[in-house]
Amino acid sequence: MTPPKAPPLASLAGATLVVTRPAASAASLVRPIRARHGTPLALPGLSLRASDAGLAPLRAAGRYDGWIFVSPAAVRFAFRAEPSLRIASGAWVCSVGAGTRRALARHGIAAVAPSERADSEGLLALPDLAEVRGRRVALVGAPGGRELIAATLRARGAEVEAVHVYERMPPRWSARQLQALAQASAPLITLLSSGEALSNLVAQLPRDTLARLRRQMLVVSSERLAALARANAFEDVHVAASALPADLLAAAQKALARHRL
Repeated sequence: MTPPKAPPLASLAGATLVVTRPAASAASLVRPIRARHGTPLALPGLSLRASDAGLAPLRAAGRYDGWIFVSPAAVRFAFRAEPSLRIASGAWVCSVGAGTRRALARHGIAAVAPSERADSEGLLALPDLAEVRGRRVALVGAPGGRELIAATLRARGAEVEAVHVYERMPPRWSARQLQALAQASAPLITLLSSGEALSNLVAQLPRDTLARLRRQMLVVSSERLAALARANAFEDVHVAASALPADLLAAAQKALARHRL
């Protein structure tokens, strides 16, 4: 008997999707966009740079009762800085989303991630983080962002140490990237999962190009980003269920279908 065929992926044919994730993580969106017959256009909203500020905490990993990794980049840079990182037996590990959990699994680390909300609020609702009084927690990421996690855990009585393994930097776009964006075929759908990336787009894009993006579709990963985008004059904002590529593209497909009605 011939096995049933998988259902076809919903089409993004004819649309240009602007991918604003840093270059190292853009592939997780570029590949499925092409599989759906859309045209990906990479325009990183920020760049990431390794930081050695977290090296000492990583080398003293055994003293922490719990670990929180805020992104796949946090995992990547942590193990780049300290390839022999060993988390103490009995310590718990949490991640903000499923992508970060998978990145940890590739290093043999089992982590717990929220099943419904891949954000700070979803993480803080995990049972592992309900009773943390007196516990020493390593929060692995970059300076700025995720302040809610540290503040909430400290309010619950934890001793939280920020372990900065990378830094977020403004993007440096080439003339070719800017030209490709200016000449990209409509409809355009910009995919955004970072408030800092949005700020960089608004501050650094040429005026005419930014005005065009503001008139086109924007898909964001949270209501918080949606409010920020509308405050920055974006007119057609759509909210995805999460920052996961599948959720961002599902929202893009719905936005495109609505646009074509």
